Amino acid sequence: MNKTQILAKTTNRRKILKGGAAFVSSMAIGAPALALAKPIKLGVLMPYSGGLELFGAQATQGIEMIVDEANSSGGILGRKIEIIRADTRTDPKTTVERAQQLVRRDRVDAVIGPITSASRDAVKSSIERSRKPLLYATDYEGGVCSKYIACYSALPAHYVDPLIPFLIETVGKKIYLFGADYAWPQKMNIAIQKAVKNAGGEIVGEEYTPFGVKDFATTIRKIEDSGAEAIILTLPGADGVTFIKQFTAAGMKEKTRLAFLGFNENYLPGLSSVESEGIIGVSHFIQTLDRPESIDFVNRQKKKYGSDVVVSDAVVAHYGITKFFLDAMKRADSDNTNKIMAALSGSIIVANGEVTMRTDDKHVDLNMLLFEVNNRQLKMKKYIGKIVSPSQCS
Repeated sequence: MNKTQILAKTTNRRKILKGGAAFVSSMAIGAPALALAKPIKLGVLMPYSGGLELFGAQATQGIEMIVDEANSSGGILGRKIEIIRADTRTDPKTTVERAQQLVRRDRVDAVIGPITSASRDAVKSSIERSRKPLLYATDYEGGVCSKYIACYSALPAHYVDPLIPFLIETVGKKIYLFGADYAWPQKMNIAIQKAVKNAGGEIVGEEYTPFGVKDFATTIRKIEDSGAEAIILTLPGADGVTFIKQFTAAGMKEKTRLAFLGFNENYLPGLSSVESEGIIGVSHFIQTLDRPESIDFVNRQKKKYGSDVVVSDAVVAHYGITKFFLDAMKRADSDNTNKIMAALSGSIIVANGEVTMRTDDKHVDLNMLLFEVNNRQLKMKKYIGKIVSPSQCS
């Protein structure tokens, strides 16, 4: 674009005078002006070390993709978007320190992350004092209600409402609950207990374990002795993989069906075909989902990161929460936090149909599906559609 063309385009744009400087609308700004404008800074607060770096890397992939797409279309409000990474080291205390650096030193416009509930809760007060948006996109136990926090998260209702009727109708009524000893499994299992009782089923055992246990023989014997027809596992990460290996080696998969909440494509490399076969799960996205927007999303990720990239629900969720924020900034025509958060509600298409951000609690309504692992791939078992969880502010 030459100087004459830029001048011709600029004369047709709305100009806003502020502090003697002229800013032009992001809808038609040229690349030279975009490069000169003050950038929009997104602080990406993720674990890039400490044990959850895989989740941090995948979350960042989703954020990078929507940021690249927005920048290639002229940015937002005529401004380029920049990503500033901060490593939480999978530690709540470090998460608080890094969040404060992003806000005070780097002066970011929003913070995206972290991953764990403990880290999210640790930064909540400092985020609210700073009056900067916190954009959270990990499935969690529910309960966050804040003017400054928005969540693209599957809550207990998103998992439980489809899973429990399916298990009781197709597997059996006797269910064993086994999870890690922290908030998400415990609160998830409260919802499961209610749903099982309402569906005429029975909880025949419930147990929690600290992280890092290497031998699950005692628990596996308890599951066998209970007569459970299905086990619902809420044991994320390497411990979940270890349990599945030992559960399979003990011959339990032929006796008790395994449902694993939080299971996604990232677990498959750690499991053999025999160990992963038949695992049941619930998600708002799987990489093999045969919908036009799903296929398009996977293809765009593979084009950017290579054909072997894993495109999980974590990638989709962090793409989605970032898109909600950037779209809200555009609608608000402002970088003011209160105006952006007020404009956040609405619907977007991401990788599995329409996702709606609610006005009252800034949580999303998601399209959910049941899947089963078959031949080392997550395959859809049943498409559920949109699930509306209870408000987190009531």
